[in-house]
Amino acid sequence: MDAADLDHRARTLSGCIPPLLVSRLLELDHEKEVEFQAGRGEWFCARAWTRLLGERGRRAEALEVLAPYVATGWWPAARAQAELLESWGRAEEAIALARPYAEVGGLPLEFFARLLARHGRRDEALVLLSAGIEDWLLATALVEVAEGAGRDEDMAELLAARIPARHRCDGPWCCRGLDPDTAIGLVAAIRERQGRVDEAIALLHTRQHITSVNNHDQLADLLARHGRIEELRVYAASEHLGHATRRLAEVLEERGDVEGAIAVYRQTDDSPARRHHGAADLARLLVRHGRGDGAIEVMRTLVDSPGGTDDWLRRHAVHPVRRPWPRPGRSGLPRHRQGAPRRRGGVGLLQDAALAHGRLRPAR
Repeated sequence: MDAADLDHRARTLSGCIPPLLVSRLLELDHEKEVEFQAGRGEWFCARAWTRLLGERGRRAEALEVLAPYVATGWWPAARAQAELLESWGRAEEAIALARPYAEVGGLPLEFFARLLARHGRRDEALVLLSAGIEDWLLATALVEVAEGAGRDEDMAELLAARIPARHRCDGPWCCRGLDPDTAIGLVAAIRERQGRVDEAIALLHTRQHITSVNNHDQLADLLARHGRIEELRVYAASEHLGHATRRLAEVLEERGDVEGAIAVYRQTDDSPARRHHGAADLARLLVRHGRGDGAIEVMRTLVDSPGGTDDWLRRHAVHPVRRPWPRPGRSGLPRHRQGAPRRRGGVGLLQDAALAHGRLRPAR
């Protein structure tokens, strides 16, 4: 085995048995095949097989399977072994295993610091993470590990020093190291848990470029958590990605105000991102509340609009539901649509709404 080869195959899922196939093999009781491939350098087979062995109490065998992978010096294998050791109550062994890898920083250091913090060595973890604060991943871990340690003000000062007082970035990657918007978000998180919510809100309003991460807007989430609905409504009107709009609609729906949530999504906007995301989110909301006809109309309007059938829509406006298209002669669809191939990754919201509302019969 070679660490570079393992890493390439794991990252690209090329030249290997991918994790979904491994899971399927185990579901179909092909354990012997997974065990065999684990011994031939198939990492995803080895990872799944060692977890299974660990669950069955065959710990020594699990470590034997991982041993040749760990021997290459490849971090994901070492991490997998450290996680197993920790889950077995052998935290000191896990710490000893992960420590040399942490010296390179990045993901190994983040894992190692969190491991230390979980096992009563938070001060050591904070020292290590503070030294790597220019890495946004480590800065985020620093704020989370520091919670409850009585060091919030120290961490806030450390992060605030990374926010330029006069410099205005002209793009999200203008400054090297920890970018100002991320630093602002982390200081705001500290202020919120200190109970200084107004300060956190004011800070988040100063962000320039990065307002959402993984489809979540920190300011929108903060306003929702603290019941600041009118402020969230004002912010949603100006936030161009539509994430604040979705959070506002979610809050209203949770409070039983379904009509209010629908009205939020129906507000017109010139932003393509808000228009497309909003339509898909509105259709899902309508389906959840038994309004299939309305959902169908929303998606039909979007699909028929300029650019509505672009690949962007096919990638994003889908449910994670896998249903085959009906077979020829059994669907009631126009003849040219009967027997259309299954679309990978899910069916469109238009079809899903039709199925939910009885306008389309699924194949048997």
